[in-house]
Amino acid sequence: MEEKDIKMNRIRNFSIIAHIDHGKSTLADRMLEHTLTVEKRNMKEQLLDGMDIERERGITIKLQPATMEYEGHMLNLIDTPGHVDFSYEVSRSLAAVETAVLLVDSTQGIQAQTLANLYLALEQDLTIIPVINKIDLPAADIPKTKAEIIDLIGCSEDEIISASGKTGVGVEEILQAIIKEGKPPQELDVSDEIDDTKENEKYDNLPRALIFDSKYDTYRGVVAYVRVFDGSIKKGDKIKLLFTDAVSEVLECGIFKPNYQPQDELESGAIGYVITGFKQVADCRVGDTMTSGKDSFNNKNVKPLPGYKEVKPMVFAGIFPKEGSDFKNLRDAMEKLKLNDASLSYEPERSDALGFGFRCGFLGLLHLEIFQERLRREYGLDLIVTIPSVAYRVVKTSGEEEVIRTPQKLPEPNYIDSITEPWVRLDVISPKNYMGNVIKLVQEKKGIYKNTEYLSTDENGRVILHYEIPLSSILTDFYDKIKSVTSGYASINYDYLDYRETNVVKMDILVAEEPVESLATIVYKEDAFREGKSIVNILKESLPRQMFAIKLQAALNGKVIAAERLPAMRKDVTAKLYGGDVTRKRKLLEKQKKGKKKMEVAGKGSVDIPPETFVKILKR
Repeated sequence: MEEKDIKMNRIRNFSIIAHIDHGKSTLADRMLEHTLTVEKRNMKEQLLDGMDIERERGITIKLQPATMEYEGHMLNLIDTPGHVDFSYEVSRSLAAVETAVLLVDSTQGIQAQTLANLYLALEQDLTIIPVINKIDLPAADIPKTKAEIIDLIGCSEDEIISASGKTGVGVEEILQAIIKEGKPPQELDVSDEIDDTKENEKYDNLPRALIFDSKYDTYRGVVAYVRVFDGSIKKGDKIKLLFTDAVSEVLECGIFKPNYQPQDELESGAIGYVITGFKQVADCRVGDTMTSGKDSFNNKNVKPLPGYKEVKPMVFAGIFPKEGSDFKNLRDAMEKLKLNDASLSYEPERSDALGFGFRCGFLGLLHLEIFQERLRREYGLDLIVTIPSVAYRVVKTSGEEEVIRTPQKLPEPNYIDSITEPWVRLDVISPKNYMGNVIKLVQEKKGIYKNTEYLSTDENGRVILHYEIPLSSILTDFYDKIKSVTSGYASINYDYLDYRETNVVKMDILVAEEPVESLATIVYKEDAFREGKSIVNILKESLPRQMFAIKLQAALNGKVIAAERLPAMRKDVTAKLYGGDVTRKRKLLEKQKKGKKKMEVAGKGSVDIPPETFVKILKR
């Protein structure tokens, strides 16, 4: 066996996959501690969650690699997110590894994202190591959870490891299982890609590395996170990206410990980072193939590694700077965030009311919320975010087809022949005794029932309800409501299905008789009155009162369908009058009334809507 093969045999690349909050990051902490990768004094909770926002919310947003040396083996871990909005991060990390640790919370059992992430791992043909976590909790039901895992992946009971990310129980067994059961990395065979045998020999060791993530460093430019599949990448090498044809030099390369630890080279099978020297964010795309050496530069036979499916945004919202002068800063910030968030899409947009901004595509509402928060914290930007909508396909009476991502672009009803909207396949995992509540809620949201699967046969077992439902129905408050009707026990997962015909209209919201562009929304015609009433009630409760009365209205095609009135703030102008003629009192009140009328006329269009009001309307 060659020295190179011996080295590769001692490498294990693995990911931890699980539903949100099943303890991935905590288990990763214990692994780093057990393998002495991080000293006890430097240890802190959620060590691999680098962003403040991840630590505050207790969720993982970005995948994060770490290299551990243990019993003569090099274990490369990639910690992944669990939320459905960040499943794209999971698919990217799974393309860079050979083994997946499937983590299931012993108190909750298998959840929707457990299934979704498991299917992603099986698609990549990864070795699955099943682990039950949180066995130290009083509510842990280990036999029931084991039975669910056995039903799901058909393993034997002995193969399931019981562990606790909190206390460190079972961590040794998991690491041993990764070494024994996990597959070592294999170099890809180029013989299928190149016909000539002599050419094969020449190009057999050409370096190829998959970029599975990247980061922008203000001082050093673009840092690419790579998995080396063929050859090796050394410091000082000239590199080329096969998709963008961008050329640069390796300024530094190394591994994650979990901070950057420079190395002279990254060998085949390794997971590490490459400081590329690229200054342009667009030059270093996630999913691109990095190669180096003169032979690969001029050789048309070097084929790119399989990249990633182009991700389709599901939710669209307008993002505008509060101050017009911040537009350039917003554009620069979005470019940098786009670098390590490949699922984000954006295009410039101009609004009459809000000025210049961007129409952005997200994978879900949490994705939008996190993105907005990162812009505010990391780049100090004050933003206005419009109400999210989905992408509708409109066929006009002229036969022309148009994709509408914003209510303002929806044509007048007499120019519309048909409108279609995206539908998704929805899976709800819930205890049996909450089935009725779930069915009622999903029916209210226009869901179509498909079938039910039983995860276990006992009375208090759980079921998977399969539905087809319009994406717009689960866009805003669906997750909160499903948690509410199941006392927090249910979990959901959804995948894009197709486009289907619908009957929707644009609803305008008027504040002080002036339309507020950022509050316009597309609603189902039959729900327009209820939605309009709900929005004007929220505005009445949350808008600060002015010195004049404010009319709050919801309108369809200029016709008001719901209205409320926010009363004026009132100063007691008669406070100083004691006794005397009542006409003096009336005069002062009349004078005040006229002043308020003038203010009302002058104040049209000048009512400032605070950001928290937008959030309340989103979550109505």
